[in-house]
Amino acid sequence: MGHTATKVPAITLGFWMIKILATTLGETGGDTLSMTYDLGYLVSSFIFFVPLAVLVLAQVRATRFRPWLYWATIVASTTAGTTMADLATRSLGIGYPGGTLLLGALVAGSLLVWKVVNGTVSVETVVSARTEVFYWLTITFSQTLGTALGDWAADDGGFGYLGGAALFGGLLLAVVALWAFTRSSRVALFWVAFVLTRPLGATVGDFLDKPLAKGGLDFSRPLATGVLVVGIVVLIAILPQRAGRHPGSVAPATS
Repeated sequence: MGHTATKVPAITLGFWMIKILATTLGETGGDTLSMTYDLGYLVSSFIFFVPLAVLVLAQVRATRFRPWLYWATIVASTTAGTTMADLATRSLGIGYPGGTLLLGALVAGSLLVWKVVNGTVSVETVVSARTEVFYWLTITFSQTLGTALGDWAADDGGFGYLGGAALFGGLLLAVVALWAFTRSSRVALFWVAFVLTRPLGATVGDFLDKPLAKGGLDFSRPLATGVLVVGIVVLIAILPQRAGRHPGSVAPATS
């Protein structure tokens, strides 16, 4: 049967390495504008949302997978997700539990509508503008949810930044084990892992830049952000970047 390339990358170890760095960058980059430069969550969210919208539009209009465009869009979604989550949980006063429940409902709702419309939420089917809109909407919600979830665990949950990172890292390892040793839905496991990388990155990012008195290392947020950008650029440049494959003439696998 013939195969067509998707407009998103193949899910490899390299994909997850870059994704985790991007989520950590989202935390330090988002906090740089909202806290270090004291622009606040609303203004910072607007600043980050504009390039996110432009990049998503460029990604949807692209005719094939473009690694630099794809990862720039991911980074834009992580930085916007950070400030939007902080806006919801702090400025709107609904707290981490309320923010997590609200954003979790948005992720679940996006996946549900996508499944009803497309028959599956597998990233292997992201070959059309319609499915890509669902893909980026779900990703943006998941990035925002992950920030609220990470803050909830680190602050209200009492885990601290390192404890939160260990918690979400352990959950990711459990997902890997389920992937390797069970017949659990690969589609479901992908989205669980995708969501979990965000609170992992959020807690690691907070550990890097929060004050020593609050359990962080008190690194400069702009410096940490710059180092993470360099790391992402290097990984994109040296790791194989190829599109995922979709069996074009085969009915999509259900999740």
